[in-house]
Formats: sequence, structure tokens, C-alpha cells
Amino acid sequence: MTRIPPVLDVDAILDDSHTRIVVCCGSGGVGKTTTAAALGLRAVERGRRAVVLTVDPARRLAQSMGLTELDNTPRLVHTATDGEGQLFAMMLDMKRTFDEIIEAHADPERARQILTNPFYQSLSSSFAGTQEYMAMEKLGQLRRSDEWDLIIVDTPPSRSALDFLDAPERLGRFLDGRFIRLLMAPAKAGGRSAFKLLNAGFGLVAGAMTKLLGAQVIKDLQTFVSALDAVFGGFRQRAEMTYKLLQAPGTAFVVVAAPERDAMREASYFVERLAEERMPLAGLVINRVHLSPAAGLSAARSAAAAEDLEARGEHDLTAAVLRLHAGRMQLAAREHRERDHFVSAHPTVPVVEVPAMPQDVHDLDGLHAIGQLLAAGADTAVPRSA
Repeated sequence: MTRIPPVLDVDAILDDSHTRIVVCCGSGGVGKTTTAAALGLRAVERGRRAVVLTVDPARRLAQSMGLTELDNTPRLVHTATDGEGQLFAMMLDMKRTFDEIIEAHADPERARQILTNPFYQSLSSSFAGTQEYMAMEKLGQLRRSDEWDLIIVDTPPSRSALDFLDAPERLGRFLDGRFIRLLMAPAKAGGRSAFKLLNAGFGLVAGAMTKLLGAQVIKDLQTFVSALDAVFGGFRQRAEMTYKLLQAPGTAFVVVAAPERDAMREASYFVERLAEERMPLAGLVINRVHLSPAAGLSAARSAAAAEDLEARGEHDLTAAVLRLHAGRMQLAAREHRERDHFVSAHPTVPVVEVPAMPQDVHDLDGLHAIGQLLAAGADTAVPRSA
């Protein structure tokens, strides 16, 4: 028996003045960036001032909004909507965000020491987890600025999309690790005597690290940690504040999936993880669902009719169309089964299905159409293409 899930009411979320943050998460290739942009445009059409922050390095968001590029600064998107709504878009620049934090929270000399340090330059560009932490920082900055009614976050693809939830804990583990405490010991104890203490207490460890990493690397790392020590506390505090903000009632998580086995499994993972973290889940968007204008003609009947025509050697074109229709109905049945598996496991999660579009979305008109389909809910049925 087919379960009917509650319908995700997108317009109710966008119209609620208490909703300040919408986070779109999901695996790669499911239309998450397009969904985030469409939600932003839909919110603007309904009178809100919104900014879309993408952490995904893909350039599709800029192209679909008519912009040549996106960077770390919100850019105004020129929409044709009337009223007070305005749409801005930006793409996270991980290193630039890190630099801005250092410049804002350290005195000029300490900031110079940090920004020119080789270890910092490597950390800010490629250290594991830096992107997710910087996403937390940028989201916090946008929210504290209070310039927008609504912030929509398009997270990176795959399960790492939720890694930013772990950013405060990961940062804490990094700062509290034995290696970092060892490097901080000279700065905390003060001066040359501290290095004597370090050599006395950890001589073997320091010697091993020097042989492994090299004396210059250890020196750069010690200089970096010493200069950054005063800034780290603020990092952790802001990350924890943003984490609490994500748990607050004004935030809505929207999971995006395609009606395929792997993508729906990932959607289940996201839903369960959000529940564990007590994050407010709005619902699931099942994107690119295949429908047919002749849904009353089953795959079996269509295939049988095609076989009959082929056997008689008549109406080759009609037989080919019937074969295509049979394939489409079989695909729709598989997608429907995947949706039912998710609904059986998560019967209380609101769901909205978005039909597949005849072509890729590459402009504001396409985003507007997606926004309408998101708002139309489960009753929408339009011709679909494979």
C-alpha cells in the first residue's frame, strides 16, 4: 500500500518572517544548487530580501542568475520582480574568509605574522575541514549583519555537506590536541626559558618531530600557533554560536534528492543525522521526477500494443512511441518505489516532488519555473523528459 507523506509547503516557509536561514543539503548531482537558487528567487518574488550563499565551487549558480562570476561578496541579481524583494548571490571564498577573520580579530602586527606564515597559507587553502568551518563563519557573518530577511545556504555535495555541523567540535579537537599544546607551550610559558622547559620535558618528541617534518616547518608552525593563540578562542566561540543558530526555530533544513536509490539513501542519512543533531528539518525535495501525460496507459499495455503493431508490420512510428512510453512508465515506477521506501522509513517528513524539466535550467526564467513547481507541491503533473 502506497503511503502518502505530508506535503512540504515551500511558500509557507518562505513567507514566515521568523524563518531567517534555509540550508539546502543533499548528495551531488541532484539539483541542489538549482533548488537553492529557485528558493531564493521565489522568496524575492514574495517580497523578501534574500541572499544565496553557495559553498559548491560549480559556476552554475552565477550563470543561471545572469552574473559573470560570484565571489565572497554578495552581488545583486537583477530580477524582473516588482515590490520590495531583492536577490543577492555569493560563493564562499575559503581563504579570503579566513584572511578577513584574522584581519578583524588580530592587531595589525599579529595579523601580518599570521597571514605571511607558510603554515597558515597552507592551512587556509587546503587543510581538511577548513571549507566547512569557513562556511560556518560566513553564515554567522551574514546573519549578524542583519542585512537580509533570508539566507539560503547551498552546501557542498555528498555527505560532507553536513561536515559544517562538526566544525566547532573539530576545531576544538585540533586546538586541544597534544601536538598543538606542545607547540603552544613555548608561547604560553614565555621566552627562552619556555624553550628550555620544552626541551627538558619533550626533548625526544620534539627531536622526532624535527626529523620527521624538518626544523623550518616546526619553526613556522610554532610561530603560527603562537601568533594565532589569541584569535583561536573567538573562532571556537563564533562557531558554537552559529551551531546554536542552526538549531534555532528560525532555521529550516531542506534535503534535496533525486528519485534514485543512492540519492534517496543519502537523503535518509541526512534526515537521520539532522534528527540526531536536533536540527529543524523542513522536509525533502525529490527533484527530477519523471511523469507522463498518458499515465493511464501502463507500461505493460503500451509494450503489448507496440509488439502487436510490430508483428503486423504497421505504424512503425506509433510502435516506437509506445516503446518509449513503456520505458518512461517503467522508470516512473522505479522512482515511485524509491520514494515509497523513504516514506516508509520517515513517514512524518514532508515531501514535495519536482518534475524533470525538458532542458537544463540556465537562467532566471528557468529558476522561476522551478520555484513554481516547488510551491505547487505533489499535485503538479506536467510532461517530463528523460
